[in-house]
Amino acid sequence: MLALEKDIDLTVVGPEAPLADGIVDRFQKSGIPIFGVTRAAAHIESSKVFTKELMQKYNIPCARGAAFSSYTEAGKYVKQLSPPVVVKADGLAAGKGVTIADSIRQALDALSNIMEARVFGAAGDRVVIEEYLIGRELSAFAFTDTRTVIPMVTACDYKPVFDGDKGPNTGGMGSYSPPHFDSSQLAKTITETIMKPTVQAMAQEKRPYRSVLYGGLMVTDDGPKVLEFNARFGDPETQVILPLLKTDLVDIILAVINNNLDQINIEWSGDACVGVVMTSGGYPADYKTGFLISGLNSLDKDILVFHAGTRLESEQVLTNGGRVLTVVARGKTIAEAREKVYANVTRIHFEGCHYRKDIADIKNGQ
Repeated sequence: MLALEKDIDLTVVGPEAPLADGIVDRFQKSGIPIFGVTRAAAHIESSKVFTKELMQKYNIPCARGAAFSSYTEAGKYVKQLSPPVVVKADGLAAGKGVTIADSIRQALDALSNIMEARVFGAAGDRVVIEEYLIGRELSAFAFTDTRTVIPMVTACDYKPVFDGDKGPNTGGMGSYSPPHFDSSQLAKTITETIMKPTVQAMAQEKRPYRSVLYGGLMVTDDGPKVLEFNARFGDPETQVILPLLKTDLVDIILAVINNNLDQINIEWSGDACVGVVMTSGGYPADYKTGFLISGLNSLDKDILVFHAGTRLESEQVLTNGGRVLTVVARGKTIAEAREKVYANVTRIHFEGCHYRKDIADIKNGQ
């Protein structure tokens, strides 16, 4: 194992696929410190059906819905609903397995794509069909060592590819933190009714949860409800949250691994962060790669650039994926951070470059 060969002191797992494949279980058996959830605990992200049934069993606030393994039965259920209807592939689909259907026809087409055309492969063996929740989306994070749950600052992300939340969902087109509509009471409600009960439920199911719990929530008139869970730090939200962390992240990670999270005090800056994702033209559908990225050396010194779909070739940075970069700026206010980030995004260029122009545009309701 490479971690043993290189004498790695600590490994932090970022992507969802290695977690679902059991990388944490293997490292733990080898006695190598690793930050992430076990394969059993990763089901909270890798199976929408498991998570829906978990929330229903333990009365964790979520959308009404049902799971199906039969295309015919799922279709019958959809025809009884009033649109919009949410259709979710059960397994991992790189953030693209959810369709918000504005008509029954669109919902049936989504079912057909998932369960018959198998556009997401085995991830479409089962589906979850849910009611459409109305409210404000919010991303909530918490550190947990299975016993102690400590919330982080929250964030708002943008899934649709085009301005005004139009177009198909992506893995994320940008985010900002903290949300202008968050409050201490809302944060407390999320912790007490969602995050802590979920960690407790996983323990009851003999799937102890130790790592970061990320809840994609909808703040409705009836309170916050779960849209989905991720079993890890998720981008692009983490890219605007961690710059606000004052406590050393490694100290927190070690406290989680060593089951003494209750002994650490986690502090946050009072600033704001805004992140804008730059994508390849055509994403999340077909897109081309291999284009030169220019302008990275012309950015302000305090700007952060997270590389996702890039590669280095002959000392040049080229595009190598759908979501290419996330550009992040920090400011005293969301408005200040937003102004800074867009002033720098416009200095970066590559063929087919696309990004949303309305990230953190609070004045216009975005």
